[in-house]
Amino acid sequence: MAIMQVKPTRMELQNLKKRLKVATRGHKLMKDKRDELVRRFMKYIRKNKELRESVEAVMGTAMKRFVYARAKMSPYDIEEALSYPSANAKITTHIRSELSVSVPVFEATLSDAVGLIPYGFANTSFELDSAIIEFSQLLPKLIELAEVEKTCNLLANEIEKTRRRVNALEYVMIPQLEETIRAIKMKLDENERGNLTRLMKTKEMLNNK
Repeated sequence: MAIMQVKPTRMELQNLKKRLKVATRGHKLMKDKRDELVRRFMKYIRKNKELRESVEAVMGTAMKRFVYARAKMSPYDIEEALSYPSANAKITTHIRSELSVSVPVFEATLSDAVGLIPYGFANTSFELDSAIIEFSQLLPKLIELAEVEKTCNLLANEIEKTRRRVNALEYVMIPQLEETIRAIKMKLDENERGNLTRLMKTKEMLNNK
């Protein structure tokens, strides 16, 4: 490890000791933050997995029903049924802090018509009606899944940044400070021994006179 290019003085030694103390404290805090980020990230990953499996299961069932409906109904009847006005949905977003990471919060305001069939049943099949209901009821989970997935991505990025900072402190900055402090101490000790030797020689010369 290369030492820092500083003057080997006692004042510089004190400054480096202070920097080492701050770096060591910062390293501990960054490690604690990284560990907590990983813990929360794993919690969101599990939640994301559960939501995705739930959404995919309902989506798969609804898609099968829609395929059956297309086989039973004419394209015109399907297009006419799907052209009716559907329920209104409004999504608002705001930001919250997750260990200094700004993550989004999606809030959906759905009308009372969500989950209801917006058309008559005269020219439609049971499969189409069921698919429409399942798709509309799936909307809140899709919004929640989008929020959780975005949170996972942001936390993953922050974990990587924090990991790089921890490694830089642990393997570069702290060892470099320790090596520089050790080198300055050796240089000061050497100077002190040199001064002591000169004083002893001077004293010996004076005594001989």
